[in-house]
Parts: sequence; C-alpha cells; structure tokens
Amino acid sequence: MAPKKAKRKQQQGEGGSSNVFSMFEQSQIQEYKEAFTIIDQNRDGIISKDDLRDVLATMGQLNVKNEELEAMIKEASGPINFTVFLTMFGEKLKGADPEDVIVSAFKVLDPEATGFIKKEFIEELLTTQCDRFTAEEMTNLWAAFPPDVAGNVDYKQICYVITHGEEKEDE
Repeated sequence: MAPKKAKRKQQQGEGGSSNVFSMFEQSQIQEYKEAFTIIDQNRDGIISKDDLRDVLATMGQLNVKNEELEAMIKEASGPINFTVFLTMFGEKLKGADPEDVIVSAFKVLDPEATGFIKKEFIEELLTTQCDRFTAEEMTNLWAAFPPDVAGNVDYKQICYVITHGEEKEDE
C-alpha cells in the first residue's frame, strides 16, 4: 500500500521525497504552507532570490548581499517549491530539540541576545501574522507570562512551557 501512496503523491506534483509529508502533523504542514506563501512574494510557487530579498526587506533587512541570497537558495537541490521547502525544514529539524528550535526562532527577534523581547512586539506579531491571536488569547498569554516592569517577556520561559508543558521551578 505504501508504494501506491508514494506514487500518487509524486503524480500529484509533490515530487522530491514523497515521505516528507509524513514527517509533520497536518497542522504543521499548514503552518509551513502559510510561511511559504508569505516568502513567495510573487506568488509563482517558487521561492526565488528576489522573493527572499523582498521578504527580508519587509523585516527591515534592506542591504542583504546577493552572495548571501544565493547561498540561501543553493541550500536547496533545485527550485524551491513547497515540497522542497518542507523537505528542507524536515532536514534542518531532524534530530533537533524542539525547545532549541523555538528558542532559535525567538533569538532572531533578539539581536542583542538579552533573552527578552518587548511585549508590544510579540503582541503585534501574534495578532497580525498568520494564525492571528485573539484578544482573549493574548490576555491568557500575558496571564501565564507577565512581562517585567520594563515590558519585556522572557521568551526562554515561554519556549520551555511550550515544549515541556509546565513552568520551571528554579531557574
């Protein structure tokens, strides 16, 4: 039965490793699809150097060198369609500790490596991007992880709870 499934996925244009979709939960695949759609700025189904340049510009990185963009594109074995994109994530995440992966994602938003991000910044991201948080979800988040007096949120604590389901007793 498995060979039929693999053959069917390849016929549907999924290409590459037909096993890649079994590496993720359906909800994860949907989240990656949303991320792919955001990155694929020209909506042609392929992430190109220009798409990367455009999405990085929207994030405030305006002077990215061509060599850096080319290096990113060359990480793929060919044109980066959604299946290749998903395969690349699967390869990067294979064997990685989920907590480390989440902390690494937050570190991108913390260039000074303080371990904290401004509450307002997190709130803006969570209420305006992809699966948007509702006001109630934001209230619940801040009840569980209140910012310090300066308005900073300890993202390492959030990551720990996301991956372990409970707060650390001692830090």
